[in-house]
Amino acid sequence: MTHHHRDRHSVGSNLSFEEKLIKLLEHWIRHNDEHAKTYNEWGIKANENNLKKVADHLEEAAKLMIQADRQFKEALDYMVGHRDPNPPR
Repeated sequence: MTHHHRDRHSVGSNLSFEEKLIKLLEHWIRHNDEHAKTYNEWGIKANENNLKKVADHLEEAAKLMIQADRQFKEALDYMVGHRDPNPPR
């Protein structure tokens, strides 16, 4: 099994710091959502294969990922609401 990212973790250097951070937050939100879904899917499979304890851990990992996402979303909301319309480059 391989792990591929559709997005790169680096962001263009012609963006301001705030623009870069917004792009990263958006990427992390999408990325974590995908991971949480995968953890839940594998938790279901683990449960179906009599691995209840593993399923519980995967479910908990998905919940933690969702909690992290909430923090990223709050940070993004703050950034979008408080950003300078003409940031230095």
